[in-house]
Amino acid sequence: MFEDMAKSPAAWLSGEGNESTVVLSTRVRLARNIAGCRFPESADDETRKRIINYFDSCLARSKMLSAGSYYKASDIDKLDQSFLIERHLISPAFLNGESFKALFIDTGGQVSVMVNEEDHLRVQALSSGMDTQGSYSKAVEYESEIGRYLEYDYDRDFGYLTACPTNAGTGMRASMLIHLPGLVLTREIDKVISHITRSGLVVRGFYGEGSDVLGNLFQISNQNALGLTEEEILVQIEKTTKEIIEKEAAARKRLMDEAEDMIQDKIWRAYGILQNARVLTSDEVMNLLSAVRLGHAMKIIDFLNVALINDILLLSQPAHLQKYYGSEMDSNRRDFVRAQMVREKLREHTRP
Repeated sequence: MFEDMAKSPAAWLSGEGNESTVVLSTRVRLARNIAGCRFPESADDETRKRIINYFDSCLARSKMLSAGSYYKASDIDKLDQSFLIERHLISPAFLNGESFKALFIDTGGQVSVMVNEEDHLRVQALSSGMDTQGSYSKAVEYESEIGRYLEYDYDRDFGYLTACPTNAGTGMRASMLIHLPGLVLTREIDKVISHITRSGLVVRGFYGEGSDVLGNLFQISNQNALGLTEEEILVQIEKTTKEIIEKEAAARKRLMDEAEDMIQDKIWRAYGILQNARVLTSDEVMNLLSAVRLGHAMKIIDFLNVALINDILLLSQPAHLQKYYGSEMDSNRRDFVRAQMVREKLREHTRP
């Protein structure tokens, strides 16, 4: 179903945008519910079906929405579900029961709308680098378009009403996917995470809530949506992210000042393994790419670009790998083909 998308790099991992050597992407998600309808978790099938029908009517009436792609969750097979999670277009929670759920994806693959996840609507926009305003503007554009046809559940005192109380108010979650190998290697990451938590933000893994940290990639997002305006949330996360970037830069400088030979060896060793390995797991690729990404940022490996590193990162994920080659594979076969893919991608950018 998503073969064409698998052949194209994700726009939100283009390597463009502010601070793109550290911040891979920015995401803004807006939770909305339809007035007069129970939230999905407590709704019966008839109500959830009605929400789907409401959104169907938006698609039929809106020129903007008609330009995207629309899928019923029950029509998306397991491999494609995993592909969408890897692409960050749906949450793992979206797959908890496929009945009366649907997904909209815009033509650029940067905006998606989950229908009947935890809330009736989850509108999210992704952009490359640190771009809070760009992601927010795009999410609001689609949220406002849907709001032309549907009435949102809104309270004058509490703002937008949501299934989880922490999402009420603005209904907004803003997050950054940020690469912090310097802080991990200098063992300062726990202290920085404590600082982030005290700032009212939360730290999660590569795929968000409940996921592990892979390749020294951390997802930082606001903890609460109530009591702050959208602009205040965006300012808060951008300010904290800039502070973290400064700490990461200091950690990288310290590594080069105190252990340059070891860091150079770690970076070139990682590049050598990626360039020559015959078997690689997805976790191995992410961890090795972390060192290569660090080498690129520190101008040690100056013949690669961030877009290529990000492309390999995404294609090395199990579902992406299978969609890219158009064949389902067991884990052993994937590990072999993944190493082959990495070698081919790097061969196109061999050192002069």
